Amino acid sequence: MNLKGNWPEGFEAWKHLSDVVLGAGLEPQLLNLVMMRASQINGCASCLDMHSTDAVSAGEDPRRLHVLPAWRDVSWFSARERAALALTESVTRIGEGRTVPDDVIAEADSVLGKDGAAKLLLAIVVINGWNRINITGHAAPRRGPSLSAHS
Repeated sequence: MNLKGNWPEGFEAWKHLSDVVLGAGLEPQLLNLVMMRASQINGCASCLDMHSTDAVSAGEDPRRLHVLPAWRDVSWFSARERAALALTESVTRIGEGRTVPDDVIAEADSVLGKDGAAKLLLAIVVINGWNRINITGHAAPRRGPSLSAHS
């Protein structure tokens, strides 16, 4: 399914919402972590490729990206990042019959502020939407590692 090709107005509306979120004032490093974590949970190779590349280009330590699924087990993430990652996981997993725990919402509100938490919530919704659009459309990463090194 090709959303952009089959309904360009819908695609552009979704892209506009994404641009609003990106310009809402949340720090790029935090957004990249959130986008990576949601994309890991959803299994979106295209988004993982894009956001890991963006994160490293913006100065993110690749080791933090490697341990992102186990962020609770290391001390490499700030309180702000931990609150954002907890909210990301809870919102992303709503489809698994789960709800977002009150303590996760309270922590996000406390650490990010109510305005920041609201912006983060929409960022999480947007990346989950992009994951679903790209997975449904069978989007592949734009580039791949050279396989000749593994031959």
